[in-house]
Amino acid sequence: MGWGLGANDSANVFGTAVSSRMVNYRIAILLTALFVMLGAIIGGEPGIVTLSKELRKDTAFTVKNETDIAKADRKARRTAVVVTFAAAFTVIILTVAKMPISTSQAVVGAIAGVAVLQRSLDIGSLLKIIACWLGTPLGAMLLTFIFYYAFRGLIRKLTPSVFVYDPIMSLLLIICGCYGAYALGANNVANVSAIFVGHNMLTMSEAKIFGGITIAFGVITYAKPVMMTVGKSIVKLGAFDALICVLSHAVTVHVYALIGVPVSTTQAIVGSVIGIGIIKGGQTINYRTLARISLGWFATPFMAALLSILLYFAANLYYIPE
Repeated sequence: MGWGLGANDSANVFGTAVSSRMVNYRIAILLTALFVMLGAIIGGEPGIVTLSKELRKDTAFTVKNETDIAKADRKARRTAVVVTFAAAFTVIILTVAKMPISTSQAVVGAIAGVAVLQRSLDIGSLLKIIACWLGTPLGAMLLTFIFYYAFRGLIRKLTPSVFVYDPIMSLLLIICGCYGAYALGANNVANVSAIFVGHNMLTMSEAKIFGGITIAFGVITYAKPVMMTVGKSIVKLGAFDALICVLSHAVTVHVYALIGVPVSTTQAIVGSVIGIGIIKGGQTINYRTLARISLGWFATPFMAALLSILLYFAANLYYIPE
């Protein structure tokens, strides 16, 4: 799961900067891996608490004696494996298809699918998360409008030469990318390891470290395919446009990390890129790519939920001899 998340969502951090040729790809993935780990370790706890405790009620495991405790422990481990595998399989399949999808939606969909079978789904917490999913691209788009006109006005006043402008843009893209990677780790480490904290299989510290390392591994080994989809296929971006997108994405994701709601970094960066497309005129947006990405957003939670339901059902089948 961590590998799939890192391979897919790292595109949202430096994809626009790499595609605009302002930041070298190798530098981008190394910085992303480093700051993802820092974000996971330093700021990952609120999101882990949300997914590990609030989405599922505790009614799934009722214990009365030592036998019930042992059964509940085995059931908890099966649940954790089913949820993680269902979400990871969904993410990896769509990553190989070069679709920038939401790992948060995959994990929440998988948890919700099992929780429905166990009659332990917390509808209120689920609606809270879905509301944040809807607010993520819209919030990033709004920040894009604000940052674009504010920074454009500043640049026009300073009127830097080309020899000054390009190095400054590269530096700012690297700084904002590092901030975006930190926000990615802080917000999305819950998608990797929260389920294991919820079933007492990992401590909070272990979950943050383990999650951060696995996400970083995905960044280093398989980030490029989706990175090019995000960076080039929706709207062609210049250096300044890329800077605004990365900054808007990072601020949006970090705000939700502080709130403790794992959201889609993909939705944040796509919202930012669409904001740039609207500013430049709607004709610059590749609507076919946008429709393909939107389809992935809708399909991800349902695919993960269905897979987790099937796996959970299969994992709890028992042979009863006649």
